[in-house]
Amino acid sequence: MTALLGLFLAALVAATLIPAQSEAVLVGLILAAGHPVWVLLAVATAGNVLGATINWGLGRFLIQYADRRWFPISRAKLDRATGWYGRWGHWSLLGSWLPLIGDPLTFAAGVLREPFWRFLAIVTLAKGGRYAVLAWVTLQFDAGKVI
Repeated sequence: MTALLGLFLAALVAATLIPAQSEAVLVGLILAAGHPVWVLLAVATAGNVLGATINWGLGRFLIQYADRRWFPISRAKLDRATGWYGRWGHWSLLGSWLPLIGDPLTFAAGVLREPFWRFLAIVTLAKGGRYAVLAWVTLQFDAGKVI
């Protein structure tokens, strides 16, 4: 249970504007073979989507503080993410798993008032898909384990 909680928290923090890595935790737990891979995928995805949802909420409800020094995202990152989001629309959320740009994209979705249901669906697909690919690659290098 502690391992699953650790994975959930690593995935949650990794999806917020705080730099962190959840992939290493997931790979380590897959290789340890203490839990079914589908459970690990579900826990990691849930944590990562919750973190992205926090970003969406920050963008949606706290944008008026964007120019304050304590605000967690720089104006340059916000402008870049908003531009990308403006160009590609809600489909840009398929890149929510990407390093450096993914977290600001989820924040920009909140700023631009992306409907929550669509945000949640696309981000879950993107983040869950990333973890599924990572699990598949891990299992290819560690033959004998089945999802």
